[in-house]
Amino acid sequence: MNELLVDRLKRARAEQGLKQSDVAEKLGLKANTISNWEKGRTEPDIDSFVALCDIYQLDCAALLSDVYAFKRIGTDISLSEYDHIKKYRSLDNLGREHIDTFLQWEVEHMNQLSQATPAAIVELHSAASANGRLIEYFRSVSAGTGQVIFDDVYSERITMPDIPEYRRVAYAVKVDGRSMEPLYNDGDILLIEPTCEISIGEIGIFNVNGLAYVKQLGQDRLISLNKGYDDIPLTEDSVCMGRVVDKLKME
Repeated sequence: MNELLVDRLKRARAEQGLKQSDVAEKLGLKANTISNWEKGRTEPDIDSFVALCDIYQLDCAALLSDVYAFKRIGTDISLSEYDHIKKYRSLDNLGREHIDTFLQWEVEHMNQLSQATPAAIVELHSAASANGRLIEYFRSVSAGTGQVIFDDVYSERITMPDIPEYRRVAYAVKVDGRSMEPLYNDGDILLIEPTCEISIGEIGIFNVNGLAYVKQLGQDRLISLNKGYDDIPLTEDSVCMGRVVDKLKME
C-alpha cells in the first residue's frame, strides 16, 4: 500500500483512540489484518478501505487525492516535507510572507557558512562542555534606534547550557542600546527561539522596515522598557523573528 496512505490511516486510527484489534473487530476481520495493512504487507479491498475511512472519519476522495498528489511529486520529497507544503498552502498571504522571510534568512545564513573559512570562525568558548552546546552568535540587535538586520557575517559561536529550558534556542544576539533596561543592558547576550509569532507582553526580536529590534510586543507597537526611549509603531510589514528566552549568564 502507498506509504503516505499507510501513514495517514495509522495516524487517523491513533487520533480516534482505537487499537488495531478494535478496528478489526468493527470490520469483522482477523486481529492481524489491520497490522498487515499498516505495515504495507497487504492492502484492503475497496469496500474495506471505505469502511476504514468511515470508522476514522476520513473523506475517502480527499485522502486519495492527497496521496496521489504526493505520488506525482516523486520520491525526492519526504512525507514531512509534503506536510509542510500543505500547511504553507493553507496560510494567508501574511503567513506566507512570514515563512518566506525565515526561509530566505536561513538560506542566506547557510550560504554565509559555506563561504566562511575556518580561520574566520572565532569561538567565544573553545568547545562545548559536557553540559553545553554551541550556537550561532550575531552582533547585534538594537535596543535603541534600530540595527540593520544581521548585516554582519556569522563569525562566532558561543556555548550555552544544554538544559531543557533552552531546547528551542537556535542562536544568540548581542544587545546594542539601552531601551530595554533594566531587564536587558547594552552588551547583554540574549538567547533566541526562532518563531514568527509571540504573545503580547513577551519580548522578541522584530524586523521593522529592515531594522532589527529587541522589544516587548504591544497591541500595535513595540514597547521600550526604558521610558527614555520611544516605542516603535508596528506596520503591516513588521515581522517577528524570534522570542527572547533568557539572557546568557557568562562565567
